[in-house]
Amino acid sequence: MADWIDEEIARHFDAAKARGAAEMEREVLAVAARYDRRHGRVVVDLDNGCVFAFPARQVQGLENATATELADIELVADGYALHWPRINADIRVEGALAGIFGSQKWMQRLAASEAGSKTSAAKTAAARENGKKGGRPKRAA
Repeated sequence: MADWIDEEIARHFDAAKARGAAEMEREVLAVAARYDRRHGRVVVDLDNGCVFAFPARQVQGLENATATELADIELVADGYALHWPRINADIRVEGALAGIFGSQKWMQRLAASEAGSKTSAAKTAAARENGKKGGRPKRAA
């Protein structure tokens, strides 16, 4: 009986592997998108049945948009991207799913801003020690 199972697996393996590879390469597409004013996030329905949401203000080009501008979302490129026509901003669905909300420079600035606003016991202690030494060193001209 084990031989029969091995033969069946071998017979179907290549086709199953090809189907799996094709599915892995397929990009997820948006089928609908809306702005959730209450939570300040964009909610995207995907073609695989999943729902994804992200903070609108963390997307390059949307950080200063009004709620009315954010609510006007279009699907473009057959669902590969979202477009806000009133402010001419775009984001790829695949990028948003990966947490890429803008250019590399934009993302670094956003991360630095978030990191700088965090507090911890270690940062407090370091600030106190700096204060005892006269504060933050002056920058060289």
